[in-house]
Amino acid sequence: MAYAIIETGGKQYKVEKDTVIDIEKVSASKGKNVRFDRVLLFADGTKVKVGEPALDGASVTGEIVQDFRAAKVTHFFYKKRKGLHKTRGHRQPMTRVKITGISVK
Repeated sequence: MAYAIIETGGKQYKVEKDTVIDIEKVSASKGKNVRFDRVLLFADGTKVKVGEPALDGASVTGEIVQDFRAAKVTHFFYKKRKGLHKTRGHRQPMTRVKITGISVK
């Protein structure tokens, strides 16, 4: 089965057709199509194409399934003997995308 490695939001993801991935927030609403032009690698079982750094004319399309926030990451800051302690949390906004197609020229 063919797969590709794409880069979005500063991270790389291995995607195949009909897979669902969680990526950094994309500014589009639910049900809209999104296109990823930064394809770093494409493999179809017999041959592999590697970009330098990205493949020209290659793209991956997907449909936005939902927007959500990731699990909370807590950070505890403490300095001994100073009476200083702080707890902070962060929830990253994420987008769930279903990959609908991979095209390479």
